Amino acid sequence: MNSGKYDQVCYRTEQRDENVLLRNLKNGQTGYTFGCTSAGETVQVRLPDGGLDSWNRDECTEVSSG
Repeated sequence: MNSGKYDQVCYRTEQRDENVLLRNLKNGQTGYTFGCTSAGETVQVRLPDGGLDSWNRDECTEVSSG
């Protein structure tokens, strides 16, 4: 995702307490955001199996609800 979209996802995650559904473009996994790290431009996600991961903004995209 581009930096503007990353900023928007992080705002929703950290300021609005939303969990945004993302897809990892490298491995196809999905996960819900629970935090962001601005310095490294990464997003922390909770995976469907309950595991946690950290994805670079360049390797993920928001899953549209439509």
